[in-house]
Amino acid sequence: MTKNIRITLVEDNLDYRDIITLTLGAESDIQLISQFGTSEAALRELKALPKGKTPDLILLDLRLPGMGGLEALPHFREALPDTPVIVLTQSDHETDVLTAISQGAAGYLLKSSTLEKLTEGVRTVMNGGAALDASIASFILKTLQTKLAPQEINNVLTPRELEILTLLSDGLVKKEIADRLNISFATVDTHIRHIYEKLNVQNAPSAVRKAFNLGLFKASDDS
Repeated sequence: MTKNIRITLVEDNLDYRDIITLTLGAESDIQLISQFGTSEAALRELKALPKGKTPDLILLDLRLPGMGGLEALPHFREALPDTPVIVLTQSDHETDVLTAISQGAAGYLLKSSTLEKLTEGVRTVMNGGAALDASIASFILKTLQTKLAPQEINNVLTPRELEILTLLSDGLVKKEIADRLNISFATVDTHIRHIYEKLNVQNAPSAVRKAFNLGLFKASDDS
């Protein structure tokens, strides 16, 4: 029997919480075990849970009363280091996106995306991938292409490696990347191995976070 993915939702909008409850409740392999209206309440309750009772994944809104999601994200990562966090928000502001991912979010999905995309994102993250809304993935690719001078980019990753890393961050698996780029599976596998070696990481989410830490992704200074 497939193990249920146990979810905690941190969201203050009651109507949207109802929508998520209904959506996740319709999935045979996903279970919403708790929901909170504030980060403070969620952190307090989750920290008190014994090992084995904590959620497998957290869905976190950014615009919350009290401690906002971006401020709370490092606290969730510290309290539950083995529990990935997907940001689920209305905000597509580039600073929010880059800050969330650089602080360890395993995904960034917009509330305007389909509910199917949400459940797919949950499964992608639980399988070791990273879930990004399509528009966010496109924005990140543009950021990679424009925020650094070409010589700075090439000192870390080649353009093809950057392209593949972006597709990995969008949740694509190796075969899908090969099909998308019209190259062989073996070529994709080699590029990914080189990406991991260059960034000294073991998986796609870590590669995306390391790219931020190295400055491949840079938030705009504009407000």
